Amino acid sequence: MLSDIVDLQRYPITDHGFRDACKTAFDVDGVFVMEGFIHPDAIRQVQDEGDAQRDQVYTKPEHHTVYLSKPDPAFPSDHPRNRMVLSTKGCLTDDQISASSPLRHLYDNAEFRAFLCHVLGEKQLFEYADPLSSINLHFHEQGQELGWHFDNSSFSITLMVQAPETGGTFEYVTRLRDADAGEMGFDAVADVLDGKSPVHQINAQAGTLVFFRGRNSLHRVAPNEGNRTRMLAVLAYNSEPGVALSETARMTFYGRTG
Repeated sequence: MLSDIVDLQRYPITDHGFRDACKTAFDVDGVFVMEGFIHPDAIRQVQDEGDAQRDQVYTKPEHHTVYLSKPDPAFPSDHPRNRMVLSTKGCLTDDQISASSPLRHLYDNAEFRAFLCHVLGEKQLFEYADPLSSINLHFHEQGQELGWHFDNSSFSITLMVQAPETGGTFEYVTRLRDADAGEMGFDAVADVLDGKSPVHQINAQAGTLVFFRGRNSLHRVAPNEGNRTRMLAVLAYNSEPGVALSETARMTFYGRTG
């Protein structure tokens, strides 16, 4: 039951008034944080599942631009458009998440999905058509990070499974570009990369659900500075059915296509 996973007393996600309040907050900031959304027992089960599958985690350092696209030869290599950052994290994919996992039950639950639709302003949400991308469990060991970038998707839903001892902070700067208008915000990006701009920070504890609009907001996960592994579940949905990551993208992110 959903009540075995989600703290429905604190977060009555089927209540229309509560849903409206969440949507309003998310629309204003493009970020919405729900601390203690998942019961501790359910989170511990996911932590145990992650620990039990450490030998299956795929890890590969990736150098990439903040725009997650190939460098543009029209700009010099030190231009914000082409500057490279480093991402180092491990990942378990959707097909490695068991049918009995709280992550699976949460992802598939109709009431939870209806709540997401309301807050995100989407008519319907669909899982990925490929077998790897719907639920991912990310691992950041000591020294590992997720480099500065903009998302290609309009929204993300993440769940902190295990917080690091220190470091591993989620950092972001909102509304730094307007991708739909073709305004890439090069000067503002350079200031962030050079440490000249203040950034917002979220140090989420285990059980925290976060809504985030990252298409126009630059963000990263700072290096994990402690011995405890940072585990984060990404619950990925699409507003249209039949969407799959390309085989090239799956090879890049997961080291396999299926």
